[in-house]
Amino acid sequence: MKTLKGPGIFLAQYAGNSPPFNTLPDIARWAASLGFVGVQIPSNDRRLFDLEQAAASKTYCDDIAGMLAEHGLAVTELSTHLQGQLVASHPAYDQLFDGFAPPALRGNVQARQAWAVEQLKLAAKASRHFGLSAHATFSGALAWHLFYPWPQRPAGLIEEAFAELGKRWRPILDAFDEVGVDVCYELHPGEDLHDGVTFERFLDAVDHHPRANILYDPSHMILQQLDYLQFIDIYHERIRAFHVKDAEFRPNGRAGVYGGYQNWIDRPGRFRSLGDGQIDFHAVFSKLAQYDYPGWAVLEWECCLKDSQQGAKEGAAFIREHIIKVTDRAFDDFAATGADRTFNRQLLGLE
Repeated sequence: MKTLKGPGIFLAQYAGNSPPFNTLPDIARWAASLGFVGVQIPSNDRRLFDLEQAAASKTYCDDIAGMLAEHGLAVTELSTHLQGQLVASHPAYDQLFDGFAPPALRGNVQARQAWAVEQLKLAAKASRHFGLSAHATFSGALAWHLFYPWPQRPAGLIEEAFAELGKRWRPILDAFDEVGVDVCYELHPGEDLHDGVTFERFLDAVDHHPRANILYDPSHMILQQLDYLQFIDIYHERIRAFHVKDAEFRPNGRAGVYGGYQNWIDRPGRFRSLGDGQIDFHAVFSKLAQYDYPGWAVLEWECCLKDSQQGAKEGAAFIREHIIKVTDRAFDDFAATGADRTFNRQLLGLE
């Protein structure tokens, strides 16, 4: 059995233009002071990280790993959430997602998509240089605007969307396979991969590629009213990354799952800081321990109420308190008989 690693923290929501959040050494010092032992690095933020250099130079990665180690930290995963979004994007969202790409590529969908694919391949090389086993990303979406079946969808439309999504991701998955790193898709509304059924559709489209795996985040499941505990039972073999994020769902007579276009603070379903929502993390951590989850527990802070730094401080302690140090022996070993096969056969009346 494995004891999962943590606490880690996803730096994307904390990176900024002011110290200590504008350089990797400073934000590492801050994270370590709160009790984190790992950082998930957003590969698109040049204030913290240069993906091209990391892909080209193991020395660059070794220097980063060494600096982090001085603070008692390790890299949990690299993230390409924004670049992954651009691997597949429906034209309805082109203008909104243009900001995820370099200025020179904005307005040029084909160039933008090619850049995103190359970014993922660079992330594979960089992950190898760090000695990582998992990578965090989004799938992008060609069919998200069709998630509600009205107007009636033509036959074969969803199948065509997932066939194209699989075609786009297959060479990326192969690139990660070459370096021995799992691609962990965060199942997230707005992505074509947002629940178990859509993940299964994608697996079929990529011939159940061994590198197509899951970043498990129960907050996105409670907002969809999906059983986030049974999800672990079903898909535990594919769960290779874990965002520890809380959420609550409190429907009322005016709004439910869809939220009525309201701001986050007014929606029935909203993200909360750890311990302030409804997710049963004792059960989540227990199931991950039961199934020998091999990776990190990484805080992703997204809360419409609590200050981010308070959320981080409380989050480090929350994760540490929930990590289960797995046992190396059975609780009833004290009563073991030390029997052998002959004795067993005697007990069964066979000898």
